[in-house]
Amino acid sequence: MFEDYNDMVTVEELCYMLRIGRNKAYDLLRSGRIKAFRDGRLWMIPKIAVIEYITDHR
Repeated sequence: MFEDYNDMVTVEELCYMLRIGRNKAYDLLRSGRIKAFRDGRLWMIPKIAVIEYITDHR
């Protein structure tokens, strides 16, 4: 699943992967429902965290 993506994805890639808008993506990140962290202003989102979110919310 998501072989074309790097191990860390951007917010834009997250939106494309989940087919959601930027506001929803930031809500998921800020709430911790997708495990990620910030490096300054940038969100660092592990691809495995996106996969876990998908499998947990089927």
